[in-house]
Amino acid sequence: MAVWALGINHHTAPLDMRGRFAFALDQIVPTLQGLRESLTGPGRQHSAVETAILSTCNRTEIYCAAEMPAMDHTLHWLANSGGISSELLRSHSYLLEDGHVARHAFRVASGLDSMVLGEAQILGQMKNAVRAAENAGALGSTLNQLFQRSFAVAKEVRSSTEIGAHSISMAAAAVRLAGQLFEDLSQIRVLFVGAGEMIELVSTHFAARHPKQIMIANRTLERGEKLAAQFGAGTMRLADLPDHLHEYDAVISCTASSLPIIGLGAVESALKKRKHRPMFMVDLAVPRDIESEVKDLRDVYLYTVDDLATVVRTGQAQRQAAVEQAEVIIDHGVQSFMHWLDQRRPQAGVVPLIRQLNTQTDEWRALEIARAKKLLAKGEDIDTVLEALSRGLTQKMLHGTLAELHKGDADQRSQTMDTVSRLFLRSAQSGPRGTAPDKAL
Repeated sequence: MAVWALGINHHTAPLDMRGRFAFALDQIVPTLQGLRESLTGPGRQHSAVETAILSTCNRTEIYCAAEMPAMDHTLHWLANSGGISSELLRSHSYLLEDGHVARHAFRVASGLDSMVLGEAQILGQMKNAVRAAENAGALGSTLNQLFQRSFAVAKEVRSSTEIGAHSISMAAAAVRLAGQLFEDLSQIRVLFVGAGEMIELVSTHFAARHPKQIMIANRTLERGEKLAAQFGAGTMRLADLPDHLHEYDAVISCTASSLPIIGLGAVESALKKRKHRPMFMVDLAVPRDIESEVKDLRDVYLYTVDDLATVVRTGQAQRQAAVEQAEVIIDHGVQSFMHWLDQRRPQAGVVPLIRQLNTQTDEWRALEIARAKKLLAKGEDIDTVLEALSRGLTQKMLHGTLAELHKGDADQRSQTMDTVSRLFLRSAQSGPRGTAPDKAL
């Protein structure tokens, strides 16, 4: 089984390009179905290809497993979905295979590949991606093993190292930047646009500074009201935002919208009503929630997820020792996964052969059981029936072996004799096994 991954992240691609390839969680299932059909061809069996997509503000990654790798095809599919050339995407992406995929997935789950080193949010996002792949019927045994081992490695990294001890989150960074613009955060009015997990994190940090007012603007009031209740905040509909934008000193937005929801004109109008008092704005969404041109306005301080990079990297030196410890844990995890994968590769022939043996022996067993039932129905003695059943099974199992012993020249017969002796006589001396061979893999 081949395993490969294609991805772009904050290290390789600018924000606007990442926005082209951002998939909302409710888009994942149909997107996976389209990807699998593309990799297998129309009308062919999709179960032969396993796929999963991880999409966050910092990365979009496609994980695949199949009998044969299709890395270039995956690249072309993703490029087409984002409306850019394959050559341009290739220059901003990474293609990984086998052990490199495992190492990358383990590092991502452990927070070592995040903009905020050691952040824990990515682990939940990866688990959501796995659930979406399961719901799409796109997750097979290989990718399931990859992700479950990723979660186990991440758990060990977090419990055995201090990788997150000095972490500064995006939420904390936003508050820190706001504090550089406003002398007293308790005197400002803050508007949060959206009601997802990231907005909940940021609003928690701002609420701790007791601002004069907190408002939640969301497409659906019910979800906004649920979040607002945690902080004694007010709510408004997203459609009402342009009429009230000027009332807020700080605006933090993170929605799943595919198009900007705060345009240049709306911000210019708000500034006029504010008499050009400064506005602090943070756009944590990918694709953007706030038009990029807003950053050019004189009285606006607009920050994106990439702009926060310098702030959140503070304290990395203190975490370097923890990173080295984490890499050792990851190395061990990669070796373990590759050993598991090697045991299942079709070219090794082990798993297909075991399946064939199981199928053949099941057929023999079914035949002998059916024959035994007929004898019992005719009134035959049970001991006689059991004797016939056991003799019939052993004869079927030994027939091919005995035939091979009579074939070939002296050298071939000698090799066959050694194999038969090792499989039947030596294993018999060591006693019966409690676990079927296929279950041991």
